[in-house]
Amino acid sequence: MKVLILCTGNSCRSQMAHGFLQSFDKNITVCSAGTQASGKLNAGAVKAMAEVGIDISHHTSDPVEKYLGEEWDYVITVCGGANENCPMFIGKVNHRLHIGFDDPSHATGTPEFIESEFRRVRDEIKKGFQEFYITQIRKQELPSCSCGGTC
Repeated sequence: MKVLILCTGNSCRSQMAHGFLQSFDKNITVCSAGTQASGKLNAGAVKAMAEVGIDISHHTSDPVEKYLGEEWDYVITVCGGANENCPMFIGKVNHRLHIGFDDPSHATGTPEFIESEFRRVRDEIKKGFQEFYITQIRKQELPSCSCGGTC
């Protein structure tokens, strides 16, 4: 199973989603990329994920072009705002999904408020990708019964 998570900068939301999905199942190949990859991770995202025991500090912010030649079971876009363009992936994809989230890197205010926004979005990403994992990936991996559904 191969999953590519896309956003614009590949520094925050896609990185958190990547970290969560990989933590749910080490057997899934998970990558993330951006149409305008920033080349670095957002420190707030790294900190928010560390708070829940997931280290994404070793991730890289990669351009989407790096993955165009590969075939993917799922490509998932995570941009959320109506004023933000979700990237389009033109490679080989079996399923395209959109699971949108606010961009906490755009939060303004006190340091405490900004941290709370990273935590809020982190928790929303966990919930959204847990649901995706259970309803899409685990569903495909569970053996089907031969009794007609009565077991």
